[in-house]
Amino acid sequence: MKKLIIALLATAFIIPLSASAEKAATLNVEEKIEINAPASAVWSKIHSFGDMGAWHPAVKKTEIIEGKNNKPGAVRVLTLQDGGTIKEKLVAYKFKQKTFNYEIIEGVLPVSHYASTVTVSEVKDGKSLVTWKGNFQRKDTSEQPATGLGDEDAVKAITAVYKGGLENLKKISETK
Repeated sequence: MKKLIIALLATAFIIPLSASAEKAATLNVEEKIEINAPASAVWSKIHSFGDMGAWHPAVKKTEIIEGKNNKPGAVRVLTLQDGGTIKEKLVAYKFKQKTFNYEIIEGVLPVSHYASTVTVSEVKDGKSLVTWKGNFQRKDTSEQPATGLGDEDAVKAITAVYKGGLENLKKISETK
């Protein structure tokens, strides 16, 4: 009887914790930028999962800590300019299609359950289109998220990350 009571109490605490993630909406951000450079040239700047700092100005250092660069399962740690870190896992990588998918495992961004795709496509006149899209939940998935951890904060943070990276990618890709 004692074990049954303990099991029931444990269940009573576990169910509300897992249910709280279901209360938070899945959020989406998609940013695109057209770059006056061939897709192959743009892809050559961003294709390395192990070197996001080569094109994203917020990233000071990228380190592969598990697996091999550009192989699904690889885990990288991004050290940001302000010292914060983000740990990400590569889920899929398609060199010929110029695309990769990754997830955030942990980090300083106000998001959880984050999955993202980066794709470089050829468009007319030798230009390329880079699309960076992600879906996620806010970091605090409770009904009343803490200040700075709500839906709007999560969307604003990811939008800023995407825009900052894409704008810099355009700048370094179009510089001769």
